[in-house]
Amino acid sequence: MSTNGEADHPIVIAGAGIGGLAAALALRAQGHEIIVMDKARALEEVGAGLQLSPNACAVLAKLGVLDELAPFAYAPDNLRIWSGTTGRQLATVRMGTFLKDRHGQPFWQIHRADLQRVLRNKAEATEGISLRLSSEVVDLTATPYDHLTCIYQDAEVTGNEGCKALIGADGVWSRVRRLVPGHRNAHFSGQVAYRTTVPIDTVPTRWAGDAGLWLHQKTHLVHYPLRGGRELNIVALAEEAWQDETWSAKADQETLLKLFRDWPTEVRNLLRSSDNWLKWALCSVHASGPWSHGHIALIGDAAHAMLPFMAQGAAMAIEDAAILARHLPKGTDNIPAALRAYERHRKSRVSRVQNISFGNARTFHYSGALAFARDTVMKLSKPTSLATRFDDIYGWTPEQ
Repeated sequence: MSTNGEADHPIVIAGAGIGGLAAALALRAQGHEIIVMDKARALEEVGAGLQLSPNACAVLAKLGVLDELAPFAYAPDNLRIWSGTTGRQLATVRMGTFLKDRHGQPFWQIHRADLQRVLRNKAEATEGISLRLSSEVVDLTATPYDHLTCIYQDAEVTGNEGCKALIGADGVWSRVRRLVPGHRNAHFSGQVAYRTTVPIDTVPTRWAGDAGLWLHQKTHLVHYPLRGGRELNIVALAEEAWQDETWSAKADQETLLKLFRDWPTEVRNLLRSSDNWLKWALCSVHASGPWSHGHIALIGDAAHAMLPFMAQGAAMAIEDAAILARHLPKGTDNIPAALRAYERHRKSRVSRVQNISFGNARTFHYSGALAFARDTVMKLSKPTSLATRFDDIYGWTPEQ
């Protein structure tokens, strides 16, 4: 396949989520024409809070969107870890200015919808990036005309678009992943996340300010401010058999309260502060599977959906976007080789982060002697030492 034939065609990105939009901006900065397709008719503001650690912010700064995100972000001074059994604090982890001074970028908490909106606005304002909704990529085929054809479905009509590469950024239930031989299907973890947000002034002041992590047998709780500190994000996680492919199913408050029936009263009162709970089944795609095949590459959840117990899912997708673009400069002669190089570059790091997340899923839900040992170690740890445990994750930059 000649370089000249490929040069006149765009890169198609399937999925207009965080990873897909970040990849569009990063690849456009390399000079490529970009088409982003998404099966949704409209990009709805759904999802939950997420954490943008310094490694993610380093990429977002390079993409030119960090300043636009600042009004929607919240930077907690600390993460406080509590026992869901006794209600007592176990440890404090330094964040805020400590992590910013250490790594050169902030540690922010932000709503997924705010991040997606800022990325979308940047993409739509960038010449050379086209966003097409109601278009789901279903196949990629070779043609006799020295380029590839991306097959998509648009309002029940099949269309095609010439392209030089297809990037699957279409999430944990990725359709593009099916085009990669030997791919791994999403695996249900046996855990479900219930999520809501409430105005911060409607809950007691003890829930404002620092982020919180509560640990208990078979359940745990995460909470932190969002949107400049105006809202509180609450995520309650529990071992449960419910499975569904949506991440915005309606949830019943009474069902949630039963799962947290032996928790401290103050926590149960917090859970009662909202009648608008949504839930999603926590699924993962193991990072050891293949991410690329010919002119196709996967990024983000399509390649390596991870459990949220290291709060790095969005960050890894954003990192993927930067490294993918780094391996695809304008005029790349051998795109399949470049995509394989991207996969090799990313796989060990993402696998390590994913394995930490898997480990935390077990550790957070310990009971008995294991829980006692975990809690004892936390009580004896210094706030700064807990923060520096993940220097290799938070200190990463797009140049690495």
